[in-house]
Amino acid sequence: MASVHSSNKDLDTEKMDDSQGGTYIHKVGVPPKQKLFKEFMNTVKETFFSDDPLRSFKHQSKSRKLILGMQAVFPILEWGRNYNLVNFRGDLIAGLTIASLCIPQDIGYSKLANLAPQYGLYSSFVPPLIYAVMGSSRDIAIGPVAVVSLLLGTLLQNEIDPTTNPEDYLRLAFTATFFAGITQATLGILRMGFLIDFLSHAAIVGFMGGAAITIALQQLKGFLGIKKFTKKTDIISVMNSVFSSAQNGWNWQTIVIGASFLTFLIVCKYIGKKNKKFFWVPAIAPLISVVLSTFFVYITRADKQGVEIVRHIEKGINPSSVKQIFFTGDYVAKGFKIGIVAGMIALTEAIAIGRTFAAMKDYQIDGNKEMVAMGTMNIIGSFTSCYVATGSFSRSAVNYMAGCQSAVSNIIMSIVVFLTLQFITPLFKYTPNAILAAIIISAVINLIDFQAAILIWKIDKFDFVACMGAFFGVIFASVEIGLLIAVYKIIFVTISFAKILLQVTRPRTALLGKIPCTTVYRNIQQYPEATKVPGVMIVRVDSAIYFSNSNYIKERILRWLADEEEQLKAAYLPNIQFLIVEMSPVTDIDTSGIHALEELHKSLQKRDIQLVLANPGPVVINKLHASHVANLIGEDRIFLTVAEAVSSCSPTLVEEA
Repeated sequence: MASVHSSNKDLDTEKMDDSQGGTYIHKVGVPPKQKLFKEFMNTVKETFFSDDPLRSFKHQSKSRKLILGMQAVFPILEWGRNYNLVNFRGDLIAGLTIASLCIPQDIGYSKLANLAPQYGLYSSFVPPLIYAVMGSSRDIAIGPVAVVSLLLGTLLQNEIDPTTNPEDYLRLAFTATFFAGITQATLGILRMGFLIDFLSHAAIVGFMGGAAITIALQQLKGFLGIKKFTKKTDIISVMNSVFSSAQNGWNWQTIVIGASFLTFLIVCKYIGKKNKKFFWVPAIAPLISVVLSTFFVYITRADKQGVEIVRHIEKGINPSSVKQIFFTGDYVAKGFKIGIVAGMIALTEAIAIGRTFAAMKDYQIDGNKEMVAMGTMNIIGSFTSCYVATGSFSRSAVNYMAGCQSAVSNIIMSIVVFLTLQFITPLFKYTPNAILAAIIISAVINLIDFQAAILIWKIDKFDFVACMGAFFGVIFASVEIGLLIAVYKIIFVTISFAKILLQVTRPRTALLGKIPCTTVYRNIQQYPEATKVPGVMIVRVDSAIYFSNSNYIKERILRWLADEEEQLKAAYLPNIQFLIVEMSPVTDIDTSGIHALEELHKSLQKRDIQLVLANPGPVVINKLHASHVANLIGEDRIFLTVAEAVSSCSPTLVEEA
């Protein structure tokens, strides 16, 4: 009913007395017809080049275009020019801090992938160097991560047994890493970054939570000192294996070591969370745990009492593995299949992390450039004995809190790992497996996001079903089943992919202006006589806001704003103070859409621009209240019509009208 009254009100306002005393009715405008080819090219541009990557090349000389091209491929050439000692100080502290966290994590994560400990360290040496040169995120920390390590290990051991045939298993791991890199780079080069958006926020929350519990359960082998353990990952098989070995399979010394240091790590996490000044405490705690537990085992010779230890880590930097990759034979197809799956999950995690920290610091990352950077580092990594590396959330969070200024922190971390491989690895001989299990358990706890799940339940019950489906699929079936459920929406999307590609992933947006002699605001392309409001930009979103288009809508609005501010600056006109989003066509919004609105609000706040919403529907306004975004924006900044929003933001204009 509210929308009906609103449209009636708009119609009434269109009827005004002209100078001759008659009734003036503004006719519905017909937009100018576009040629078929031009319309097709505009659609292609919005689908694949929505970020307008060639914008900076306009009106530039050939030499300048060459420099800009080099900077586009290697962003370090751009930000490196303004790099100084103050930046380096922040990066040095951040790099050393994340190095202390990554070394023990890498040793543990390599075990999840059923690989020798040194391969985890190799993957934190070469890939971060490549990413530092080609990546666009200032905050992301590169290396092996728990979820991808578990996924890769599970998929690889389905094809080859790592205990009976370790050589071919290792070769298949490098092959999968190579194809993961090829997949990532290809998606970036073809500018198909929008495919990542098909993994909804809700499904990712469920998958990550389920994977965290699965990873923690897998660590019970090392935590309890069990020698014979199931290779399956579902909770029933794991718990059956744990309890069947309870009588004579558990080692009490191992349990004491694991439980003691797990408690220490959790307390350190609590200290860091309670007081942000002590962020370094949980960051350095894993390395302290490794040093203390290793020393304890060495002096007590607990390894002779049944405590399992690391024993041997290969000394020296990454050897070449080019000849070990399968380029022919039956394993090529298997490596290709595993690589695609691992590459997509690694990419999804990295892009999500990069966007999160970019939003916090109010800068943009190019998803397609990130794909090319990630792909290149994994291709080169596969040639240098690395397995799939990506952005680590725990390390990136520490990197951010430690005050990193650029990707140089990754270079610092890489140098520390290099020194570790060259000189320190023999010292890890007596490191107990229990401490590695404790480190991994403490690291994956944060992947279980209860608050996000509760919020999803409040906002969208269908999203919650997807979340729980992915969660229980991982726990009770397998990582692969959970992953299939997590991407289930892709299956439905592919039925009418072309239509969804155009209408859902790249919805129409329009700039609105005021129709003369009325209080009606319409598309300035359809109504060229419509005038813009000084100090106010009005944007209409012509679609529901879902996981598949939320990031595009946010970036498109910010691009409208950047273009508008550029024009105003050139004409010496007042800056934009209010951004009004007309939400009449927005019939629904999901969790990802809510996150996009929050990020848009934060980004505008940093520019001293107020976000204003006009005419959100009943479903949308309910979700805005359930998620507290309405309070974040301000109840006094949500209006029934655009005219009322403008009258509140720019009362002088209304008086003139």
